[in-house]
Amino acid sequence: MSGPAELKSLILHRAEELGFVRAGIAAMAPAAHAGRFRRFLELGCQADMAWLAHRPDRRCDVRALLDGAASVICLACSYAPPADDDTPGHIARYARGRDYHRALAGRCRKLVADLASAAPQLRCRICVDTAPLLERELAASAGLGWIGRNGCLIDARLGSYLLLAEIVTNLPLPPDEPQLGRCGSCRACLDACPTAAFVEDALVDARRCLSYLTIEHRQAIPQEFCRPMGRRVFGCDLCQQVCPFNRHVPPGDAELRGPSELARASAIEMLLWTQADWDRLTRGTAARRAKFEMFLRNAALAAGNGDAERAYPALERLARHAQPMVAQAANWALRQA
Repeated sequence: MSGPAELKSLILHRAEELGFVRAGIAAMAPAAHAGRFRRFLELGCQADMAWLAHRPDRRCDVRALLDGAASVICLACSYAPPADDDTPGHIARYARGRDYHRALAGRCRKLVADLASAAPQLRCRICVDTAPLLERELAASAGLGWIGRNGCLIDARLGSYLLLAEIVTNLPLPPDEPQLGRCGSCRACLDACPTAAFVEDALVDARRCLSYLTIEHRQAIPQEFCRPMGRRVFGCDLCQQVCPFNRHVPPGDAELRGPSELARASAIEMLLWTQADWDRLTRGTAARRAKFEMFLRNAALAAGNGDAERAYPALERLARHAQPMVAQAANWALRQA
């Protein structure tokens, strides 16, 4: 039976082989940013994402996820674009390749299988956006980066285009030291937000965030945000695009950064989609989180912010759509022509 240090060495080596660009161990400790999370909830910044407010104390204590939890293996994959990337920016970068939930979970299962061979006593739980935990805080405590002003985990060499996974385990592994934050006095992300969604450093009000509005919000998008949406159809990367630590990062994992056929589709093409088109183009991607009518709504607003005249016939048709959020968006776009 291997000791804790040998097991950690195996984990780090195998994680690198599986394509994880960062790996570290977080110890069991009270959540350092639990107060910020509770303030987020008190202010109502979770909007309609009711699951975030369900049993918040449990979300702040990873020990609730596994009896006998002793360590958390924190992992990160990069989806940073290559320098010559020419993919249109209307689909958030993390959703342009294969669905990261499946990709990272599959890699974690391989890591767990190897770890179980060396540690038969292993018990664990794999988490890839599928469990109530503060994943960025865990990653920061494991030394994978620091939480920047935009709320993203940032690594000095790899930037913030990072997708995270965790393996909660009963193995008492040697923990890593956190990195020191390096945002300094930089406010580029806060100043660039087109809807002023930052309440304070690292605290985003989802009710004003274009990522939330285009991906999670199931109703009409408030008119005050229609123009700031610009050409975005799914998500918003602006607070990451302006971050100095993302300027010269190495290209990320090809499987995760895409681009998919969806990422190359224009907003005008999306206006003509059928349900079958949406099903085919979003299958196997994280963009499937936004349903068919949401894509029509978002694409109508995107067209209104630059292609309203060319999209006029499609927008006229959608202005009579049975879904009020689609019809309202199309009518707004028609007024921009």
